Amino acid sequence: MKKRKYKYTAAAVSYLNTKPFLYGIFNTQMEEEVEIQLEIPSVCAAKLKDGTVDFGLVPVAIIPELETPHIISDYCIGTEGTVKTVAIVSDVEISEITDLYLDFHSRTSVQLAQILLREYWQHAPRIHQAKEGFIEKITGTTAAVVIGDRCIGLDQKHKHYFDLGAAWLEFTGLPFVFATWVSNRPLPTDFIDRFNIAMQTGLDHIPQLIQLLPTPDSGFNLSAYFNQHISYPFDAPKKKALARFLKYLNTDKMPMIQEGTETRILV
Repeated sequence: MKKRKYKYTAAAVSYLNTKPFLYGIFNTQMEEEVEIQLEIPSVCAAKLKDGTVDFGLVPVAIIPELETPHIISDYCIGTEGTVKTVAIVSDVEISEITDLYLDFHSRTSVQLAQILLREYWQHAPRIHQAKEGFIEKITGTTAAVVIGDRCIGLDQKHKHYFDLGAAWLEFTGLPFVFATWVSNRPLPTDFIDRFNIAMQTGLDHIPQLIQLLPTPDSGFNLSAYFNQHISYPFDAPKKKALARFLKYLNTDKMPMIQEGTETRILV
């Protein structure tokens, strides 16, 4: 069978929170235009950085490492408080943590955790780069930053579940952006318009999507997760929050934002 030719290749995070976006892509004409490669966040970032894909839903911490980053969509993976699937999981209070493993799936979340530890909690545990199986090391005064679907159910297994979206809101009064659709160059306006329509189509069909997805844990509410904990519009408060987060990374590089026919720098 002859391989289909796509206009663009894109990497997307393979987590639960991305499902509405994927639903929109695969149920609109975007399916004919974009080849989607599903990966963990860190791999999505690497593929965009090395040019393997044209654009991607990538952790925002990669933005300073891109030559000419452009945010190309009105939608993101964000939260306006409790996010449910990004947390420091521990059996003791933050002040009692001596060792902290950092999830290798995404640098944004581990950067966020380290900012909050330094600026908000003012605590400095020993930091360890995690490998597969690190969640089993959560015991005593050893904790871990855990992200994505692997978080589901951990709040029932450990005494403390410090939600990083909620902590960031308490610290800054702002929402948070974990991932955005980013390219290394501007993309055609008509394509971006169609892409945004596909994103909104997916969000409009969250009720139908919930009927198709298996419940990941008996105590996990899919409807609440999609409609309350994950916030998808890349709106003005989230742009302000992203600019603040990037400044904490000690970078002067801010991405360009493509909005309709205009392109401006994130401030």
